[in-house]
Formats: sequence, C-alpha cells, structure tokens
Amino acid sequence: MTTPNLNWIASYIWGIADDVLRDIYVRGKYRDVILPMTVLRRLDVVLEPTKQAVLDMKASLDAARITNQDAALRQAAGQAFHNTSKFTLRDLRAQPKQQQLRADFVDYLDGFSPNVQDILDNFEFRNQIQKLSRADALGSLIEKLTSPDINLSPEPVMNTDGTVRHPGLDNHGMGTVFEELVRRFNEENNEEAGEHFTPRDAVELMASLVFRPIADRIESATYLLYDGACGTGGMLTVAEDVLHRLADERGKQVSTHLYGQEINAETYAICKADLLLKGETADNIVGGPEHSTLSNDAFPTREFDFMLSNPPYGKSWKTDLQRMGGKKEMHDHRFVIEHADDPEYSLVTRSSDGQMLFLANKLSKMKQGTELGSRIAEVHNGSSLFTGSAGQGESNIRRWISGSRMAQTTAWSHLSSNRTA
Repeated sequence: MTTPNLNWIASYIWGIADDVLRDIYVRGKYRDVILPMTVLRRLDVVLEPTKQAVLDMKASLDAARITNQDAALRQAAGQAFHNTSKFTLRDLRAQPKQQQLRADFVDYLDGFSPNVQDILDNFEFRNQIQKLSRADALGSLIEKLTSPDINLSPEPVMNTDGTVRHPGLDNHGMGTVFEELVRRFNEENNEEAGEHFTPRDAVELMASLVFRPIADRIESATYLLYDGACGTGGMLTVAEDVLHRLADERGKQVSTHLYGQEINAETYAICKADLLLKGETADNIVGGPEHSTLSNDAFPTREFDFMLSNPPYGKSWKTDLQRMGGKKEMHDHRFVIEHADDPEYSLVTRSSDGQMLFLANKLSKMKQGTELGSRIAEVHNGSSLFTGSAGQGESNIRRWISGSRMAQTTAWSHLSSNRTA
C-alpha cells in the first residue's frame, strides 16, 4: 500500500506561507493563519462525503422546529463534528470577488459545530479574516489548500487509469503533519519545540514502558488514558494505538477514553481537532491559558489507568503558586498530603521549576483498588528529578514514591536526560 510522504506534505503547506503571506505578515505570524487553515481543510475534506446528508438533516430539524440539533447532525455527518453551511472550501475557491468571498467564508466558519467553534476560538483565527481579505490573500490560501497537488483526505486520490495519485492520509499521519508544522514554526520563532512536540520514537518507547510489562494482563475492558501536558495530543493517540494493538494480539477487546489538559491555546486547538477526526468527542480535552494543570486541575476526582506526559521543565510556576495561595496557604490535595505521620506533608517544589509537580499530579490520580493499578511514563530533566535538599518538595516526592504503598502496587517509569528506568 502506498504511504504518503509526510515531510513533503508539511513542506508543501509550509511553502504556502511564503507564497501567499510574505508581504502581509512577518514570518513569526505565519502560523496564525497556516495552522488553522490546515485544520479547516482536513475537517472540510473529511465532511465532504456526507455534506448533502447533513444539509438535508438540518432542513428537516428546522422544519420540525427542533433546536437541540447537534447529536442528529453529528450522526448525519458520520463524525464527531459537522458543518451546516451550504459551502465547502472547494465551493469557495470559485468565488472571484473578495468581499463576497469573505462573507461566504464567514458563513462557512459559522456552520461548524460548537466543538469546532472552540477550536477556531483558541486559534483566534477570525481575527485574521479581515486582514487576509483586504490583502486579496484568502482566495489564494483556499486555492492552494484545495489544489489537486496535495491530498489531506484519509481517502486516496486516484488517476483515471486506477492507479493512486495521492495516497490517503490517516489520522496519525495528519497529526504528524500538524506537529511538524508546529515544530518548524517554533524554530522559526526561536521557541522551544519540546514544549509542544515529543518525537514519535520517544512516545513509542514511553508507550512500551507503560504497556508491555503488563500486556498479558490486559483484559477486555474500558481504560482511561491521561496526559496533563498533552500538547497536540500525539502521546495520547500513540499510546491508545499501542494499547489496542497489544489487546488485539491477545484476543482482547478494549475501549479507551482520552483525557488531556494543555495550557497553550494553539496546541490545544490542534489536539482537539485531531481527536475529533478520530471520532472522539474531545470533550475530555481541556485547554487554554486559564486551564493550567497545576493551578486549575480539570479532572480533580478522576483516576486513570495509564498516564503519559512530557511536562515543561526549567519553567517557573510562580504564577500558578500565587493563584493557589502561595506555599503557606497551599491546600491542594495533590501537593499537600498525609504521609509519614505528617498530615501536611508538602510536595511543593521550588517555584523555578514545576516539572516534578506534574508527576505528583499523576500520582494523585492513580487507581488503588484494581489489579493493574495505574502505570505512569513521564519525561523529565534529570537535574530536578534526582537532586534537591532534604525537606524540599522534590525530595519529599521521591521519598513518598519510594516509601508509599503505591510503589509496591503500581508501576511508574520515567525518561530523563540522564537515565531511563
């Protein structure tokens, strides 16, 4: 089976920025347009086969004066999202007048379901439309993204002789393209790519550490997967695939629910889009600047079977600490616990680096009453993981792990710059 060249696809989309946006945006702002437009094109092409069915369903619901339409429209679309606008992006490429194109494009955006509206809001994409229209660039963007030279559909594009012109792009392939674009834009802006992107080989290793030691004990059941710094969601989706593969090999039928939290609005938007394309509702993915995992836990009462993360390291969490009342007023049960006869045993680390708190957050979400318990894989910078004076939060977290019953009934693994366990 022919497989798509993911680097070529990412390079093609990357090249659109220079071709269309060069004289409109500074290079550091290209991402504000290219990333959401790429997401829109993927959503658009997935919805194309059921477009008429959705429009027919919308007309029927309106005629019956049914206001709560989302579930029925999702069913008609055959996806976890829908679009009730009469337009597709292919329709819009034929519109020569910029003023009309802008109005039709807004109508197209307005037709998306609420979960996609959340994605667009976090991209802040509507803020770009006037600028693109005024510069006569909106049509060019649509033209290039709907060009027969590129295929962002999961279905292959065929030649007239029956051979494959462009292979289909599956969800993981699309996720890899997203992440490659994010990585390139981060490098362009001299940002840390690791804040948003974990290499796929590292994710595969983490998934192996989590699942393979207990692969023969996996039962036909529902499992919850969690990432408290989920970025574009690659760690969750790769882990989900590994779990399903190992279960299938052993004749087990498992279902999974993915939970994630991400503070960066843009990468949260990409993550949510990717999960929607996999048929997930993505309701359990929470994100945006107001949703810091440390100070605003989105899942305070939830326990998870498997947890994987690459949390930020070397990054101050002073703002989170202030929101939580400071060290003296800290009462979060994740970070102030009962241990070693101390009812207020503090796991609070130095405010200059909060990476260990992401581990403490996961430890608080481990299952205690199941045969498998919970398993954790997390990337760490070793300088914080293996150092810290006695009495500091870093040392207390290590002491808690080594002395706790959790360490005997569950397994946790970590990756670090210094060692792997």
